[in-house]
Amino acid sequence: MFQPTVYILASKPNGTLYVGVTSNLSQRITQHREDQVPGFSNKYHTYILVWYEYHETMISAIETEKKIKRWERQWKIDMIEKVNPNWEDLDI
Repeated sequence: MFQPTVYILASKPNGTLYVGVTSNLSQRITQHREDQVPGFSNKYHTYILVWYEYHETMISAIETEKKIKRWERQWKIDMIEKVNPNWEDLDI
């Protein structure tokens, strides 16, 4: 399923954050959790899906991902806690 999505993974509540973009969220989350792709998520164990946002186009999703990556950490935390105050692992 092609659905451009920006997402944030966390290692634990208020832990390390990873911001990513994908066209298939469920497949990408599985890749992170099964350590199929070496990198940041694998190194810092960011496996909890705490926030995501669907977009109409991949260009829009990439622009949003880049914007969020430039944000201060507290802004990201505030955005997460607005929709997921308990930092639960979200269903997709």
